Amino acid sequence: MEEIYAKFVSQKISKTRWRPLPPGSLQTAETFATGSWDNEENYVSLWSIGDFGNLDSDGGFEGDHQLLCGIKHHGDVMDLQFFDQERIVAASSTGCVTIFLHHPNNRTLSVSQQWTAAHYHTGPGSPSCSNAPCTGVVCNSPEIVTVGEDGRINLFRADHKEAVRTIDNADSSTLHAVTFLRTPEILTVNSIGQLKIWDFRQQGNEPTQILSLTGDRVPLHCVDRHPNQQHVVATGGQDGMLSIWDVRQGTMPVSLLKAHEAEMWEVHFHPSNPDHLFTCSEDGSLWHWDASTDGPEKSLLFHQGGRNSTFLSHSISNQANVHQSLISSWLSTDPAKDRIEITSLLPNRTLSVNSLDVLGPCLVCGTDAEAIYVTRQLFS
Repeated sequence: MEEIYAKFVSQKISKTRWRPLPPGSLQTAETFATGSWDNEENYVSLWSIGDFGNLDSDGGFEGDHQLLCGIKHHGDVMDLQFFDQERIVAASSTGCVTIFLHHPNNRTLSVSQQWTAAHYHTGPGSPSCSNAPCTGVVCNSPEIVTVGEDGRINLFRADHKEAVRTIDNADSSTLHAVTFLRTPEILTVNSIGQLKIWDFRQQGNEPTQILSLTGDRVPLHCVDRHPNQQHVVATGGQDGMLSIWDVRQGTMPVSLLKAHEAEMWEVHFHPSNPDHLFTCSEDGSLWHWDASTDGPEKSLLFHQGGRNSTFLSHSISNQANVHQSLISSWLSTDPAKDRIEITSLLPNRTLSVNSLDVLGPCLVCGTDAEAIYVTRQLFS
């Protein structure tokens, strides 16, 4: 892989997302959005990756990411998702959900739509209506689903002033992240280690399925669905472990992979090459997991800058009676025969890596060290 380029941006970056490419486009990603947190003033910003620059004083490569435009954001940016090419949805620690519109002609962002009290605490011990952070958002045009610390799930539609559907007491604990499984179905993860599947076609406030790690109530912070196999889901949580689940069977993960030394903040399958998966952590690391390698004997191989070091991990597996040819490389039922190579992508440990995104050969991540890292040649 070619060098990963850093740019220091004087704000802690909580979220990074590539702007989606138009359908059928042969371009590579050029524009990404960032959200900041824990700064005196927080921003949602758009960047162009530009040309890559020269060696900096530390011997690293300095990126020439150009700031296209930015707009102040009230509260910490808790999540960020592109709704389409021009619109970005931001989730705030104030409980507000905002759609920002990009005007490429005059390089500005403006507020297109806002649901100011999407998430709030009610009941004894809280003021009549105290804001609750909106912790996660997922978009599937025209729909936007949000989850929050209040255990509430909202289904919004762009251009609708009110929520189309709200599940008020979806969870008694904090919901940390959400993803679509199929269009009417979503999957949430919470602070007591549970995955819950919800079907918006059903009227009640109950999930259709609950999965969890037995015994441990380790908070789960992130979730991503396999782009081609909608029953395969990856999660990460407070213990830094990577869990792979098959929601069609059982209530336990198919495999548990020892990963980071602290909280895993995000996990992403590569959208077009899903044998590759990426994770980032509070421990300052950013990892590329490659399950595509064929080889006779396997365990997890760890590379630091391409050098093998210690065997790192183990996997547990429920035997699944599924036709072998249908099994994703992540659902292998015999971990002894299957190898996952892990490569550490950042040259040295930094403060927390809070967010990452991958599109084609490009990766972007953002850190508490006020840096944005970009590479354009993931698979070279």
